[in-house]
This record gives sequence, C-alpha cells and structure tokens, in this order.
Amino acid sequence: MHIPHISSIRDDALATLLDKAINNKTKPLGSLGVLETIAKQIGLIQKTTQVELNQAAILVFAGDHGVVAEGISAYPQSVTWQMVENFLGKGAAINVFARQNECALYIVDAGVNHDFGPRDGLLDRKIAPGTRNFAQEAAMTAQQRDAAIAAGMALVAELDGNVVGFGEMGIGNTTAAAALMHKLTQIPVAACVGAGTGLSADGILHKQAVIEAAVARHADAGAPLDILATFGGFEIAMMVGAMLKAAERRMVLLIDGFIVTSALLVAARLQPAILDYCVFSHCSDENGHQRLLDNLQARPLLRLDLRLGEGTGSALALPLLHAAVNFLREMATFESAQVSEKSS
Repeated sequence: MHIPHISSIRDDALATLLDKAINNKTKPLGSLGVLETIAKQIGLIQKTTQVELNQAAILVFAGDHGVVAEGISAYPQSVTWQMVENFLGKGAAINVFARQNECALYIVDAGVNHDFGPRDGLLDRKIAPGTRNFAQEAAMTAQQRDAAIAAGMALVAELDGNVVGFGEMGIGNTTAAAALMHKLTQIPVAACVGAGTGLSADGILHKQAVIEAAVARHADAGAPLDILATFGGFEIAMMVGAMLKAAERRMVLLIDGFIVTSALLVAARLQPAILDYCVFSHCSDENGHQRLLDNLQARPLLRLDLRLGEGTGSALALPLLHAAVNFLREMATFESAQVSEKSS
C-alpha cells in the first residue's frame, strides 16, 4: 500500500510575509483572532500571500458495520441506506447547508449493505456490503482496507478545487471510531464512547463492554493500518485515503465531527504533517470528540452541540474560511486607506 508523503507547511520566510500582510490591514494587531490564524495557515498551505479558495467540495462517505449485530446502535442498519437515499433526494441537513454555501457535494457508497443500482449523484466505490463484526473477527481484510484507501485517494485526485470537507454516514460507526480512538491514543474506552445516534446510559455501557472485549480479542493489532483493518469501517478507511491525497495536493482539509476525526487520527499516525493542512470545523457533542481533538492539539472553530455527522460541521464552517481568505485579499492596508498606524 503506497501512503503519500505529506510535507510540513513550515516556511519561515513566507510566514514572515504573511504576518506582515495580515498585520498591515486596517485593524489592531490580532483583532481578527482565529481568522488571522486561518489566513496564515491557508497561505502556508498554498505557498503564497495571494490566498484563494475555489470550488469547495464536501465528500460524504457511507458504509455499514458488522458490529451492529452486537446491539450497539439505537437505530437499525437499514437507516444507512435510507439516509443515502435522503442525500440523493437532496433532503438531508448536509444538502441544505451545502446548497446554502454553494459547495459541491459528493455522496460515496464505500460499503453500504444495499444495492442502489446506477444512480445519478451516487459514486459507487463499494468495497463490500458492510464490514464484518469486529467483536468476532477483523472488520476487513488488509486487501479490503488497501482498496478503500486507494479509492479515497483516487476520488480526491479528480477534484478541481483546493478545499475539501469530509462527512460520513454509517450506523455503528461511532463504535468503530471509539475503538480506533482507544487503540491509537490509549485513552480509556469509557472516555471514548458516547451515545452515538441516541443510546441510553445502559446502551452506552453495553457499547463500551463490546469495544473492550473486542480490544482484548484483537490485542495483537498494533500498527495504525492493522488497527484500521481490525476496527474501522470502509467509509473511515476511504476517508483516510482521501485525506492523505488532499494533503499531498496541498488542499485545505475541513474536518467534521467524531468519526471524521477518527479517520484523521489514523492518517496522522501514518503522516503526522497532515495536521498542518486541517481546519477543525467544530467540537461535536459526541462524548470523546473533545478528548480526541485535545490529543491532536486541535482547536475547533465552532461549538454548536452538533452530533449529526454528514459533514454538516464542515459546511457550516466554510463561510469562516472564506472570511479569512477575503480579509487578506480585500481588506485595505493602512497605507492604501491612509489610516494612521498605532503610535507605540
């Protein structure tokens, strides 16, 4: 499996130029806060002070999980394909928010347990009709994992724009994400597990027990790619590949909630510099997401108590990226506006 090499965006000379450009705008130093940080980050990603965002896209990857057989979800597995139909019918939250922000939206069948047939708007990259039950055996084979990663890379290789957001749909995928988080960070399972689609307190405890038993069963899974094959989902593995290719292409990566961040965690264990390319859209209300963000030393833009997935946080954060780019491109300087600078 070829994993792209991701270079750091560090460039001290360019960073100095960007600081000068940002600080020379008609405002007190630092007064645009995080927007200044984002503008500088995008400049370093794009290797220029003339930053721009074009043809933003969000990829929503859908896949089913065999571990649903263990009763770890409040909803049946059929909701995965039903929600894909909702995406295709343009009726889901992500459709609304993508339209609102004039953002291209791509729906990817990474491994849904349903035969959609040829459909307008659906990218069929199905690896298999869902993963196996990781409580009993590895979720996928190494070959399936590699195929999913390669498919994700190929999808992003075809995008024309320079900013891509990530979303997902898959009943059971908070269980997979929590298992990945635990294995890759060693944070206790109890701190990784949440309500997902709405589990009761007893349901959360059962979900925790399922993960803990599975971790004990698969104690030999230690390398990031082995952990991904053992506990991941096809949609998660495909996101790993898509993220790696996006960073290789020096695109801005908009990271959504808990499941998307778990995919990034895998990618970051493979290529740590990928984090330089990421803007973290929000902190999910799913238990574990804040701890996962802390582990990645990530600062989310928004805190809206979201836990929907679908890439909704990515879509909602996109206007902030445009604001960061636009102030650097369009805002007057002290010289051009003939405004006096700070005297001391």
